[in-house]
Order: sequence, then C-alpha cells, then structure tokens
Amino acid sequence: MKKLLLFLFLFLLSFCSSSRAQDESRSGDSIEVFLIDSYITPETPHKFRLTFYTSDSCKSRVVMQGKYEFIISKDYAEEHKADIDLTNLTFDSTDIPFVVYVEGKNGKTNQSEDFEVAYPVDNQSQEVSQGGSSIVMMCCFGGVIFGLPAPGYVTWGGKSYFSLTKEIPILSLVTNNYKYPVGYFSVEYSYIFQLIQEDRNFLRVGYKHIFPVPFIEYISPGLNAFSNLGGFNGLSPEVSVGLFKIYDIFTFYAKYRYNFKPGQAGTDFHEIMLGLYSGFFTFHLNI
Repeated sequence: MKKLLLFLFLFLLSFCSSSRAQDESRSGDSIEVFLIDSYITPETPHKFRLTFYTSDSCKSRVVMQGKYEFIISKDYAEEHKADIDLTNLTFDSTDIPFVVYVEGKNGKTNQSEDFEVAYPVDNQSQEVSQGGSSIVMMCCFGGVIFGLPAPGYVTWGGKSYFSLTKEIPILSLVTNNYKYPVGYFSVEYSYIFQLIQEDRNFLRVGYKHIFPVPFIEYISPGLNAFSNLGGFNGLSPEVSVGLFKIYDIFTFYAKYRYNFKPGQAGTDFHEIMLGLYSGFFTFHLNI
C-alpha cells in the first residue's frame, strides 16, 4: 500500500511538471514571467514590493490598475525587484490588478497574466475610494472558503474510510522575499466516518515547512502530534503539494500523511486529502 501511495504522489508531481513544460514549449520565443513575491506593506507609507523571475534576460515594467506605470528593470536581467511607493495614488478597490510587461533583446514585448495584490485594510479609507463593498465581499468569501473542511481518503487495517479535516494555521513565519511563509504552526481536527466511536475524532498540532518550487506552487513537508483524546496518541509526518492558486489568496493542495503510535505495531494508518491553504487569516512573525 505504501508503494502504491508513493507512486500516486510521484505521478501527480510529474504530471503537473510535464503539463507546464508542454505549455511553455507551445509559447515559442515568448518570455515567461514567474511571480515570486507581491504584496503591499501594511505600515505607512504603503509600498508595493514585487519580485519575479523571467525565462530570459529582458527589461520590465509593471502597470497597476491600467493607469500607473513603473519601470522595474532598465537593463536586461532575469531577476526583477521593485519597491514602489504608493503615496498619493488612488485605487478603485482593495484588490488592485497589475500586469507585468517584458521586452526581450529582440525588441519583442510580452505581457504576463493578470495578477492582483491586496491593499492593506487598515487606514485604507484615505486612499481607496470605493473599497467598502470589496472588503465585505472579500471577508464573506474568505469566511466561507476558509471554513470548508478538506475531504480525505483513509486506509486503516486493510479497510478504507472517508474523512473530513479542518486545518487552521495559527502562526506563520514570514520574510520579505517570497509569496509564501517559510513555514507555519497549525491546529487540526479530523473526523473519520464509520470507525468505532473512540477512533473517529483526532486532534493534531504541528509544523509545516514550505519550499516554493517552479511549475507548481510549493512542496511542504510537515510533522504533527496527534491524539484521539482517548489514550491513542502518536505522530503523523506528511507532505503537501501546492498545485495552483485561487484568487491569489488560497492554494489548492494535495496531501499525503502517515500516522503511527511509536513503539506499538499495527496502529499505523494513511491519509490522502485535497484542500485549500491560506496564510491570510493567521498571525505573522517576521524572521
């Protein structure tokens, strides 16, 4: 069973990579933009910090909300960074669209996909003219999505079960260089259907480390301590693969987890689940 789960995980990873590679091959001589980091600092004066890589050396500029243009790289480069002061700029909503334009050595200009960056909620009334309804919609949408549990497939003792799991990130360790935190601490509750009553509920506390990777979003190994609050306590190492982002807030992921009680044979079980990760609603600690 372990070999089968490992095969499925590797197949999923290779499929995502090969699909992205095929897309790149069809793009011909166009220059691809790989967004690494984009956020607006919460402290004033607000600054838009942008970091991205390109598939070839090029000059670059960014256009925000279709009206504010800023030069990123005047010279040809593959790594592009900007720290843009937003003082005295007015935006129509708290979700600010922006597009990156790159110019290759052959003089050809390419446009990136449409991105969005969230304007800080605090003190925004002075600089965002029509952001009230956007904030309400974002909070409602975020609350609904954030509350959704992750469905899972569990194998235990040769039998299969369905589960629902809700993970809540509590504290994220962040830097100024990436769009994902370095890692985060979380609490988690799982309910496994059709098991005996004392083994249906599991509470976990753990840490997950995030490694951003090309072509997909990230790979995240983690380690949890779990308990059914009835004397069955153990450890659960896991690995998650962030596949793609939704509205630049949530990341759709696939996760495999192995659970066992140290020193006691026959207590191990496996989980595969799909879910949404977001660090937007957590406490952040700069490191």
